[in-house]
Amino acid sequence: MANKIQIKLVRSTIGQKPNVVSTVRSLGLKKLNSTVEQESSAPILGMVATVQHLVEVKEIN
Repeated sequence: MANKIQIKLVRSTIGQKPNVVSTVRSLGLKKLNSTVEQESSAPILGMVATVQHLVEVKEIN
């Protein structure tokens, strides 16, 4: 059973580089304070590391 993580967008993407904006969108985050649940896999964790200054991450069991 894979662990899940909850990702919440807490800072705006205005003024960010295009690759950061596209990473936020590909994680499924659209608006400020939106939350998604994703599987805790290597690609997802890499995307979270790219946008770590904009999101909050919590582990869900």
